[in-house]
Amino acid sequence: MVTRKPPVRLERRFTASPERVFDAWLDPDLVGSWIVGATPDEQALVRLTIDRQVGGCFSFLIRRNGIQIEYVGRYLHMKRPYRLVFTWGVAGVSEDLSRVIVELLPVGTGCDLTLTHEVSSAWRDDTGQTEAEWITMLGALAAELGDTTL
Repeated sequence: MVTRKPPVRLERRFTASPERVFDAWLDPDLVGSWIVGATPDEQALVRLTIDRQVGGCFSFLIRRNGIQIEYVGRYLHMKRPYRLVFTWGVAGVSEDLSRVIVELLPVGTGCDLTLTHEVSSAWRDDTGQTEAEWITMLGALAAELGDTTL
């Protein structure tokens, strides 16, 4: 019997509107400013490509501690500003891609974001690292949008 770990699930409130938060996942300029997280001394964005449509692909080539890592995926579902679903993986490491679901619920003039990362079997043992990286990226996204809440 195979034991499956539960998906990584994070929630964060943003003071920015759902539209601004949703668009920040697809606008190359905005994505480039937060996708590496809050540690630019340790990692840097080398290249970014985004085909922002259902079926379109994305690629983020990041240099982390001198090593280049290319994150890739394909957009599976988009319903602006409420839901974005895409695959997620590391190029050349595994054909078994994870699935990420970003859901936005309007709250006043801001929104609540729920991120669910259904981790692929290749990364099941690294869910703690996956969660930590998403927490860092969501914090950088909030900072980019001018959000000062915790």
